Amino acid sequence: MEAEKWGRRIRAYRKLKGYTQESFSKELGISVSILGEIERGNRVPNPKLADEMAQALQISLEELTPPEEQ
Repeated sequence: MEAEKWGRRIRAYRKLKGYTQESFSKELGISVSILGEIERGNRVPNPKLADEMAQALQISLEELTPPEEQ
């Protein structure tokens, strides 16, 4: 459940900022398959990756974090 919430938020912000999965994964230095697993809710990003995602999306980590995780 936690992973699904992370995935939905990451996907929504990524699309809002105009990134494709490929361009966003390249920006982060991870594979498209890892990003896909995160967005599908099969994997939770580690704290370092979550921080890098927030920076790349130009939002705070608090905005990216699902509300009940804060």
